[in-house]
Amino acid sequence: MTKSRDDEISKNTNTMKEILNHFAIPNEVADPKPLKIGIINDSFIVRAAKPGERSYFLQRINHHIFQNVEGLQRNIQIVTDHIRRKLIAAGETDIDRKVLELVPTTDGKLYYKTPEGDYWRVYVLIENATSQEKLTPSSAELTGEAFGRFQCQLADLPFSELCESIPNFHNIEFRLWQLDEALKADVAGRKAACADIIEAIDRRREDMCLAERLFREGKLPKHINHCDTKVNNILFDQSGKPICIVDLDTVMPGFVLSDFGDFMRTAANTGAEDDKNLDNIHVNLEIFEAYTRGYLREATFLTEIEKQLLPYGCRLLSYMQTVRFFTDWLNGDTYYKIQYPEHNLVRTRAQLRLLEEQEKVADQMTAIIRKLQ
Repeated sequence: MTKSRDDEISKNTNTMKEILNHFAIPNEVADPKPLKIGIINDSFIVRAAKPGERSYFLQRINHHIFQNVEGLQRNIQIVTDHIRRKLIAAGETDIDRKVLELVPTTDGKLYYKTPEGDYWRVYVLIENATSQEKLTPSSAELTGEAFGRFQCQLADLPFSELCESIPNFHNIEFRLWQLDEALKADVAGRKAACADIIEAIDRRREDMCLAERLFREGKLPKHINHCDTKVNNILFDQSGKPICIVDLDTVMPGFVLSDFGDFMRTAANTGAEDDKNLDNIHVNLEIFEAYTRGYLREATFLTEIEKQLLPYGCRLLSYMQTVRFFTDWLNGDTYYKIQYPEHNLVRTRAQLRLLEEQEKVADQMTAIIRKLQ
C-alpha cells in the first residue's frame, strides 16, 4: 500500500470520527467500516469497542435525491415511534430488533450537516440479522406478512403527518407529464425510433390513471407506504423469520397498490428488470399467490376496493416504470445509471413486456385474491 493511500484512509477515518462525535453515542466505538450496499446512500458499520455494547449504522444521505432532509428524517422518526408504540401495546418482546432506532445528534437533531454540506445520520445496529436477495414461495409468504404488518401498524397514522420525501414519486399523472415534456423536447433525438413504445404507453393512459381519479373522488384512500418493497429491505433473524423493515427513506403517503405492485414487479418477474431476451419475462403466479396470502393475512385494514385493485396495482407499477425508463432514455440518460448506451431502452421494453404478461394473467390474479380473502 502506498503512502498516499495510507494518508487517504487516515484522513477518511478521522473525518468519520469527527462526524460521529456529533451524535449522542453513549459508548466507545471502533473506526467505521464501509459497506457496499445500496446505490443511493453511503453506509458504514460502527462496531462497539467493547463486547455487549451497542453498535451503529452510519449513513451519508444523498441529499440530491432526498432534497428535504429535515422532512425525510422527521418521517422516519414519526414512523418508527409509531411502530414502537404498537409493539409495546401488543406486548412484544425484543422490540429493539423489530423497529429501527435513530440516534440523535448532541444538539437533539435527527441528522448532522457538515460544513461541506453533506448530511449524515446514525441508527442503532440490529445485530445477528441478514437480508435476502432470492425468494422461494415460503419466503415470499413471510415477506408478504412482513410488509402487510408494516402497513397495518401504520394504517391509523394520518398520511398528512408525513411529507413526500420524493414529491410525486408514485404519481403516474406526474410521470406521464414528465414523459410528455421529454417527448416535446426530444433532446437526444430518440423519439422517432420509438413509435411502438409511445403508442403502447398512450393506449393505456386513461386506465393507468384510475387510482388518482378514484382518490379525487373519495373512493380510494391513501396510507403510509414503504414505496420500495423489495425483499432485501427486510431483515431476517437466524431462523429465516422477518424481524424488521428497513430502508425507510421512501416511507410516505401513497396507495397500498403501489407497494403491492412494486414488490410484484421485481419478485414475481421470471426475467430481469433489464432483460434483453423478452421471452424470459413472465409472471410467476406461485410467488404472486404466496406473497398475497401472507400480505392479506396481515393487511386487515384494506378496504374492498383496495383488495379488488391489487392486480391493477401490479400493472400500474410496471407501467409507471416503463414510463420512467423511457423518459430517461428520451432525456439522454440523465437519471438512472446505465451500463451500456441502450440500457434504458432495454429496460423500457422489458418493463413493457412484463406489463403485457401481467395483463394476460389479470383474471388469474383476481381469482387468487378472491380465493385468499
